[in-house]
This record gives sequence, structure tokens and C-alpha cells, in this order.
Amino acid sequence: MIPKPFHKRFQLNNHSFLNVDDLLTYSKNNSKEIYTFLVEWFSEEDTISVKTSGSTGKPQKITLQKDHIINSAKATGAYFQLKENTKALLCLPVDYIAGKLMLIRALTLGWQLDVVNPSSKPLKTTTKIYDFVAMVPLQVENSLEKLHTIKKLIIGGGAVSEQLKNKLQKVSTQCFATYGMTETITHVAIKRLNNVKSFRVKITNKMVSKNSYKEAFYQTLPNTSIYKDQRNCLVIKNDTISNKVVFTNDVVQLISDTQFEWLGRFDNVINSGGVKLHPEKIEEKLAEMITQRFFVSGIFDEKLGEKLVLVIEDSQISNKVEMSLKESIKDIGLSKYEIPKEIYFVAQFIETETKKIQRKKTLDLIQF
Repeated sequence: MIPKPFHKRFQLNNHSFLNVDDLLTYSKNNSKEIYTFLVEWFSEEDTISVKTSGSTGKPQKITLQKDHIINSAKATGAYFQLKENTKALLCLPVDYIAGKLMLIRALTLGWQLDVVNPSSKPLKTTTKIYDFVAMVPLQVENSLEKLHTIKKLIIGGGAVSEQLKNKLQKVSTQCFATYGMTETITHVAIKRLNNVKSFRVKITNKMVSKNSYKEAFYQTLPNTSIYKDQRNCLVIKNDTISNKVVFTNDVVQLISDTQFEWLGRFDNVINSGGVKLHPEKIEEKLAEMITQRFFVSGIFDEKLGEKLVLVIEDSQISNKVEMSLKESIKDIGLSKYEIPKEIYFVAQFIETETKKIQRKKTLDLIQF
């Protein structure tokens, strides 16, 4: 499928274009990354090549069909009610799927798209009010003072910490966590993060807002079917975005046919003395008291098989501070199995190109 000429309302950095050649000429003079992608997008090929983020291994190139990408763009527009003339900001690298999709949504739906260089402070020089923006958690954290200039914000590329969630309750922006991956052409499920109604009711042993039940868990986009495999990992079927069923490594609890709770990565599950621990859920609790970047993981132990350890990004920690931290951890509601057996400190975590923490490579820096 060769993409049709872009929507007549499409604008890039306040510029309108008569045809594809006009757009390519402009992008060639302003952004090598966007130009390179657009040349591939408007080629006669039915597919494009994209690379994964590499958060759980070496980045890989996969092939996606252009009609599937357009379907994904339209699904996002429909879900968030983003019609033509939507004002959007692209502040993610176009080298990866999230950045590519912001551009395709704008081309397909007729948005007015502004582009800034990807950075940890994407709103530093912006002056407009935007209808829709996509960011990673670090960008959101560094943009809180200007977040009111965004009406709807999707956050992906990493887990949103409890600390950041708390801060988001104070902003007027509608903030959503996204679930997806390169293979699903970005998000296939959405979860509201802030300003949820306070009236609560018990559902499936969880306290959630009755009036915002759909926002309490990830809600799948239309045409998406979900179920679990034998590992309790999420399986996704959506013929509009993929010809294949996508088997993930994400352990989930199914709430309904269209809703799920994400528990963590199957790759990260720790078997400590026969008890299976999900690091991501333990990290949610620890985030209440640890301000630095951190993660928990399992390392070999002769008695337990694996023992739970806490790794904190910090280069200057005294024994006194470490002892105080160990005592404080006991008071935040962790079960006896969830309390880390050891605490380690690393000056700087190893990251992927998209700033995701590479846990296994970071652990290799520690002398156990």
C-alpha cells in the first residue's frame, strides 16, 4: 500500500504543503531524521522498517505494513477525539516508533504539528497551547510547571512512578499511561492517570473508583482482543494493526475482556524460595520513599535460589544513610518477601538509546 497524499489540513511547524515533493523539500532542509523517514513512508513499498527500543535486549529491526500504521493512527485519533486542526507537539525521536507515529497521525488526520529536538525538557522553549502530546516519564517530570499548556498527554516508554502520579493530580492536563510496543505500532491500551473520581468501590479485590472504573486499569482500543498464555502473559490480537497474534512477556491480571492490570515483565520475575515476586509492583511501594532512580532485581543465592536486592543510582552513600534506608523500608507496607535482602549503589545506570534502564547490564557493574 502506497500512502495517499497527506491530509490537506496538515501543517508542520506552521508550514502548509501543496504536495509530497514540497513536504520532502522542506523536511530535507530542516530535519534529516524526518526527511529520511518521509522518503521511506512515501515510497512505493507497502512496508517500512522500524527498530525496537532494546529495553530487554539488543535493538532489532522489524517490518510493519503501512496500512496497519494508518489504522493505528486513526484509532488514536478516534479514541482521544482528535480531529483535523489538532495542535500537537512532536518531542520524541523519529528514529523510533513513538516519534514516527506522531508524525503519521498528523499526516493522516490533518494536525498542526510542531517539532522540537528531543530532550529531557521538551517544553522549555514552547509558547503554544497543545491539544495532544506524547512524552516519556522523564520529560513529564521536567515539564510539570508548563504541563498546563497541554490538554491531553500520553506517557509511554517506561513505568510512571507513584511520585510522578501524585504530582500529576495537581495539573489540569488529562494524563494517560499507554501500553504497547513496536510490534503493536505503539499503544493498544490506555489508562487514565490523574483526576479520577474519589468515590471508591471494591471490584475483584481491588479498590477502584466506581465512576472511573474504565480508567482504573488499562482499557484496550477498539478491535483489540486480549487473553493470557500459560505464563500469565498478555496475548494481543488486532487484525487492523497486525497479521499475527502478539505474544508479550508482560504478566497481567485480566479484569474483563477489554481491561487488564499490568503486573510486570516475565523476564524480571524473581523466584525467591518458591515465592514469585514482581519487581515492578515492589518498586511502586519503594517509590514512596526513594527519590533517586532505582530498581529491584534477583541475584543468585544458594538457599533461596534468587534473593531480592535493591539497586539505587547514587555514587555517594554513607553507611549511616544505608542503615537508615534499611530501617525505613520496613515501614512502607512491604511483605516479608518483598523486603530487599541487600542494597547496592551504582553511580550511573546503563540505559538504552531511549533512556530505559537496562537492569541486567547495570547489575553486571556490581561486585557481588
